[in-house]
Amino acid sequence: MNLLHKNDRLGKYPPSLYAATRNRIAPFPRLEGEQRADVVVIGAGYTGLSAALHLAEAGRRVILLEAHRVGFGASGRNGGQLGSGQRLEVDDLESIAGRQAARRLWDLAEEAKRITRDLASRANVPVADGIAHAFRKPGEFDHAKAMSERLARDYDYEQIEPMERDAFRALLPSDAYLAGELDHGAGHLHPLNLAIGMAQLAHEAGASIHELSEVTGIEHARNATGKTTVTTPNGQVTCDHLILATNGYLGTLEPKVATRVMPINNFIIATEPLGDRAMQVLTRNIGVHDTKFVVNYWRLDPEGRLIFGGGENVSYNFPSDIAAKVRKPLLEIYPGLKDVGITHAWGGTLAITMNRLPCFIRPAPNCLSASGFSGHGLAIATLAGKLMAQAVQGQSEGFDTMAALPSPAFPGGAMLRFPLLVVGMSWFSLRDRLGI
Repeated sequence: MNLLHKNDRLGKYPPSLYAATRNRIAPFPRLEGEQRADVVVIGAGYTGLSAALHLAEAGRRVILLEAHRVGFGASGRNGGQLGSGQRLEVDDLESIAGRQAARRLWDLAEEAKRITRDLASRANVPVADGIAHAFRKPGEFDHAKAMSERLARDYDYEQIEPMERDAFRALLPSDAYLAGELDHGAGHLHPLNLAIGMAQLAHEAGASIHELSEVTGIEHARNATGKTTVTTPNGQVTCDHLILATNGYLGTLEPKVATRVMPINNFIIATEPLGDRAMQVLTRNIGVHDTKFVVNYWRLDPEGRLIFGGGENVSYNFPSDIAAKVRKPLLEIYPGLKDVGITHAWGGTLAITMNRLPCFIRPAPNCLSASGFSGHGLAIATLAGKLMAQAVQGQSEGFDTMAALPSPAFPGGAMLRFPLLVVGMSWFSLRDRLGI
């Protein structure tokens, strides 16, 4: 199954608010004929664009291949939340990797935010500060307070403000949550404009970007001194190094990655501008996500539109009525918005791993891959591109730190990933509905 074409039109951005309000950039040409490069990067999302940009700035000959348009996938469709840390909290990381490695992973995540904010600034994409975490149960808030204390004490991070019920409701006027926390060091932005801006920066640095150039075959180098060949319908590139940055759209290109990374769909809606009613949603310009397994996440854009993501899907087909699917969890949080018009509704494909830690792997000689960001990819995916660019240049410490994390294969491999996902999603969705 090729998710590149299952739910989308070739070369067309989805009908999202982001696509409607994106910065314009001239299309990049298809790959034509036989070419040569130091490095080929497959996938023009945050990971691939970051890798291409950093390699081009280092003087490497880079060819970036994208099946659709730059920022077409999850990088141009997500909730726009620039979160702190890794996907797992530091207590879980400490139990998996030890205290020293957990601190290194936290520091890498902080570097990821700095890199992303710097690229956003260079691309003239504004970043608004603040992401709140909304809790449904007392135990969640108690754990969050303990984590904020640990982060301040052991990780030198003092940006998280726990908020009791009344303080949190003054920030987020809803009866759905009993408390929360506000991460002042996190932020939110226009995700597609970030990708487009990174593409422009990479192009100006000398990277050759080719859109509408789906990779149909890879012949890996047999050893470290060999060459890799990458084929598209209209061209072919021979290169010394290959970077896979395809995330949920990998398909069957690399089985060693496919067994460890599973694509899933997620859905977002945007409302009409709320005007004065925006204060009934959020009283500050922050982003929010909650603690459900099928996470709800939202923010307001500069025009006062509510951008809200949520709703599960146990098929790779997008639902026929995305707006209706996402409106349901929205009204559970803000029942007073039942009469608000929805102007945009879209879906996208991201990728998860068994343990929700990203999969950094060397699947073949002179080939690097990073994917499976599990809904926490805006900053970490951007960092991943830089780490792979550094590894190509012989500075692999950061990449190796991430690759040392366990990356188990899904039971049954690539063929049985999805049936198991259906079972798991059904169970956890039931837990969400029952409030367990």
